[in-house]
Amino acid sequence: METNVKAIELKDMWRRYKSSGDERARERLVVAYSPLVKYVSGRMASGLPAHVEEADLISYGLVGLINAIERFELEREIKFETYAITRIKGAIIDELRSLDWVPRSVRAKAREIERANAKLEHRLQRAPSDEEMAAELGVAVSDFLATLLQISNSTIAALDELWTVSDASGDQVSLLDTLQDPRAPDPAAVMDQTELKDRVADAIARLPEREKLVVALYYYENLTLREIGEVLGVTESRISQLHTKAVLRLRSRLIDDDR
Repeated sequence: METNVKAIELKDMWRRYKSSGDERARERLVVAYSPLVKYVSGRMASGLPAHVEEADLISYGLVGLINAIERFELEREIKFETYAITRIKGAIIDELRSLDWVPRSVRAKAREIERANAKLEHRLQRAPSDEEMAAELGVAVSDFLATLLQISNSTIAALDELWTVSDASGDQVSLLDTLQDPRAPDPAAVMDQTELKDRVADAIARLPEREKLVVALYYYENLTLREIGEVLGVTESRISQLHTKAVLRLRSRLIDDDR
């Protein structure tokens, strides 16, 4: 994302803050990059329950932005926006988790669906249909779809988290950000990162076409669930169900691969 501050001004603010700890420069950096917080909060709000206020998400995200500005190293060959978005998202997720607003029953249902999906994929050697999943769970298809919608409206876990890890402080950071020196990366870290990305890519490739399309439009084209619904000619609720199914499938596959 672009800020409203010219690149030369940003460069000067970064220089003054990092060289002398200029608080005024730090404040201006926060203001300059604040649109990133609005962007991340808006995208996350679309998949959360109505009682979660976007203003609260913005407040949580600002903490992540400030943390990103304080920790960012200018000499690293990575765009600050890329680094900051991960930090902002991590701060919001951490705060929502600390509130523990997701019912235990919803978490249990999500785990049950993941286990059922993994079991059926082993047996069928393909992604199971809604009917097969419902039969395995012993519920009606309509109840299975309703559960997916309930999980979608309650969960804060998304595909992005599949390739993030916790740093020493407990913050969620991108695997890319764990490389200490881009000019001389640790071979083991690069191998682990590449392997995980390959596993995620392989898991996505094995998704049913409709779920694969939803993943592509949401994570790569940055469309909202409502916009994807308009593209595919279905309701936002149906897209939410497809997105939830895709994420649960991916999680069950990656967890199963680690066993």
